[in-house]
Amino acid sequence: MAVIHYQFESIHPYYDGNGRTGRILNVLYLILNGIQDVPILYLSRYIINNKADYYRLLREVKEHGNWEEWLIYMIQGVTQTARETIELIEDMKEQMQQMKQLLRSNYRFYSHDLLNNLFKYPYTKIEFVMDDLGVSRVTASGYLNTLAKDGVLRKEKVGNSNFYVNPALFDRLKK
Repeated sequence: MAVIHYQFESIHPYYDGNGRTGRILNVLYLILNGIQDVPILYLSRYIINNKADYYRLLREVKEHGNWEEWLIYMIQGVTQTARETIELIEDMKEQMQQMKQLLRSNYRFYSHDLLNNLFKYPYTKIEFVMDDLGVSRVTASGYLNTLAKDGVLRKEKVGNSNFYVNPALFDRLKK
């Protein structure tokens, strides 16, 4: 992956750079080779946070063939990103468990499908609940408005649509 990334970045065919495209290729390579099942390794943060080293090491490979430092840099990036991703997933699992207990204890309409809906994205909409739970618009609206009224979700109007934000999940993903 690190070699492919270097090769792609070194051809530089795009006016605005290859950054995002190269990082997408990293993820696709890992998936195609069975190293990852889903695209959750977000190397961009590591590369952006270590941009000076990134460009210096790309240049070192090009000018001096210094592959060792480049490979170590990329391995460290994958390692750090994987650890951060595992921590994020563990935090999300804990939040999901807490939400499950809260919903089970306080709401007759609790279902595992509703819980999954509230964690599919950091927000949901009436239409999403209708589709995921197979309920009417009135029922989905009732569930979400009750959760918003009780402070479990935060209701936000954007244009003509209401979005119901899972604040704990949203805040964790913002980090």
